[in-house]
This record gives sequence, C-alpha cells and structure tokens, in this order.
Amino acid sequence: MPKRVDHEERRTQIAEALVRVGGRRGLHAVGMRDVAAEAGVSLRLVQYYFQTKENLLFYGLQHLTERFTARVGARLAAAGPDPGPRATIEALLLASLPTDEEGRTFHLLYSSYSILSVTDEALAAQPFIDNPNAAEDAVTGLIARAQEAGAADRGVDARTEAISLLAMTATMGTSILVGQREPESAIAVLRHHLDRIFTRQERDGGSGADEESSGPRGGGAGAR
Repeated sequence: MPKRVDHEERRTQIAEALVRVGGRRGLHAVGMRDVAAEAGVSLRLVQYYFQTKENLLFYGLQHLTERFTARVGARLAAAGPDPGPRATIEALLLASLPTDEEGRTFHLLYSSYSILSVTDEALAAQPFIDNPNAAEDAVTGLIARAQEAGAADRGVDARTEAISLLAMTATMGTSILVGQREPESAIAVLRHHLDRIFTRQERDGGSGADEESSGPRGGGAGAR
C-alpha cells in the first residue's frame, strides 16, 4: 500500500528550507531550485505545491510569522502566569532582535520581505502591512491598559510610544546585523525607553520576559 503523503507537512518542509537558505543568502538571491535542493526534494515537487516563487514567498512569510509568534510565546511563558503589559511588550520587542540565530533569521528575512514588497508587484498586492499594523495595535493596547491601571505614565500617547518602540527595535535590529551595535546595547536602549513609559511597580513586576535579563539596564544604554 503506497505511503500516504501529509501535504501540510510537505509544505512546511519546503517553507523551512526557504527560511534556511533565505537566512544565509537573502530572499532576493533565492530561487525555487535553491529551495528544492535545500529541502532535498525535486524542483517539480516545489512547483507542484506552490506553482510560483511568489506563492512560495507568501507561504514562507506565514510560516515565519508562526515561528515568531511561538518565540514570543516562549518568552511570555518564561515570564510567569501573568507577565503584565510591560513584560509582554518586552517579550515582543526582544523576540524580534537578532540576539541569536533564530532572531537573526527572522530579522533578516522579514526585512527582505519588506524590501521585496516595494519592487515586486505580486508581493505588493498582498496585505503585507497587516502584521506590522497588528503589532502596533497590540503594543498600543498594552500601554493604554497599563495607563488605565496606573502602571504607565498617563501623560504619554500610547500610539506614538508604540510606533516609536517598534521602529526603534527594527532599526537597532539592523544595526546588530551589520555589526554596528552589540545586542546588549540594543536591549539596554529598549529597556531604557520602557522604563520611561512604565512605573517602577510595573517594571519590578514584569521585566523578566527574556533570557538576556542579565544584560545592562537603565540610562547607560548608549554604549556599544
């Protein structure tokens, strides 16, 4: 009796290969033949499941997002049963920094998707911006919730602070990738700005959402 093929498992296998080879070379340099070789399958099989490179990239982006969500979830689980708004935001921001191989792959590939969407009509036609908007809305809501509870400065605008934190994280992630900044410095800068937004009570109650918790904190964040 022929072996039954799990099509979703096969798609995931190919998407993982895309992530690996794209993480090494950048998505602009990756073709379907490269992905097939990395996955150990035929080009015909990759074409069977995805037809075009654009379809493969769309699926790869979804897969990358799922991996990132799991990464954030692991950090939140390590922070305890009720991490609070501050620790939740910290988990989200630190998960996207390239402080380890998984973070490096995520930042490099997500940046590559963003750049490709500027010039690739097929990618540009997709709701690529939805994920960044979702992150902005989530961080805004968490800051607003902390403000209502008296755990964050009520004088700041939650939306503006969310935009600033996400933009800062993206920029510092790139600076880590190119060797301009050390991960410890980027983490310290982010925590400095979180300390500015959140009260001491909220900071003390939920700042352990990552394994780099021993890194520098506070106002001395500018050093490399």
